[in-house]
Amino acid sequence: MLFSPLTLGELELPNRLVMAPLTRVRSGQEGVPGPLVVEHYRQRASLGLIVSEGAYPSRAGRGFPGQPGLVTKEQLEGWANVTSAVHAEGGRIFAQVMHAGRVTHGDTNGGLEVVAPSAIAIEGQTRTYTGKQPFPVPHALTTDELKGVVQEFVQGSLNAISAGFDGVELHSANGYLLHEFLAPSANHRDDIYGGSPENRARFVIEVVRAVVDAVGADRVGIRISPEHNVQGAVELDPADVRETYSHLVDAIAPLGLAYLSILHKEPTGELVQELRQRFNGTFLVNTGFGVITTRDEAVSLIADGHADAVVVGRPAIANPDLVRRWREGLPLNEPDQATFYTDGAEGYTDYPAYQN
Repeated sequence: MLFSPLTLGELELPNRLVMAPLTRVRSGQEGVPGPLVVEHYRQRASLGLIVSEGAYPSRAGRGFPGQPGLVTKEQLEGWANVTSAVHAEGGRIFAQVMHAGRVTHGDTNGGLEVVAPSAIAIEGQTRTYTGKQPFPVPHALTTDELKGVVQEFVQGSLNAISAGFDGVELHSANGYLLHEFLAPSANHRDDIYGGSPENRARFVIEVVRAVVDAVGADRVGIRISPEHNVQGAVELDPADVRETYSHLVDAIAPLGLAYLSILHKEPTGELVQELRQRFNGTFLVNTGFGVITTRDEAVSLIADGHADAVVVGRPAIANPDLVRRWREGLPLNEPDQATFYTDGAEGYTDYPAYQN
């Protein structure tokens, strides 16, 4: 069943393998996807769906050097070349719209104010254009300022559709801005956007609804990572996690989104499967950063009814023809982790397809 068709929004996917949104930092200081990026995505068009690396909807939301944007004319032209190449190969591609929130620095985002739900810095350092720097204490967004951030997500999503993407995935995972509102470690607000699980879910719900109103529910997915506990977004109370994400999923389920994608180390566990039932729509799972998803795991997740599609990262990095290799039981290329975040073609577009 992993290689059977799937309806996702208005798209028909030829198989149930989805390329994860993979940060690869190949878009330069101007955030413009160039020919190398075009070729990278084109090579992987046989996957049922490609989700792009996280692209920032506003300059303040840029999280790291080399990240592409959805802001300038040049960036959108670059993405249009990507989407045209993927479509020419018969593929489908969503843009992941990602605001970094406090996971950035002024030396990365052009000196703009770093923003977050609360004025709490992440421990540790971030890589910037001027070298590694401590994470700054962010500006706590005011209630009025949040309206503008919602519009950034809306405009970024509209820009993605104008550049030819089939839809957008809202990045509410891995400690970035939307996830920061959900996580009690990052959200210490005392207004309607903080405190209770219902309040912490409120801003994400508002963003989802606004983007749906702008581009249509069938073109919108969302990615969440409950209990992933990275980049300062720590969720250690199981009851609070369940209540927070239940509020979120219950609110967005009636909208009829294209999909809900969950990154979690236990995709068959009680929490993930309960959220699937609450969502009652197309459901994608990703087993997390710690363990590489295997063919056997992907097959069983679909065959056993735990998900509608499986999101894969490193196997898709190293194997542009992953669908064929897994369908036919062929050996895989091994991913070279040393080239994940470097420049150039090495470890990006030079992984070979299988040769008979």
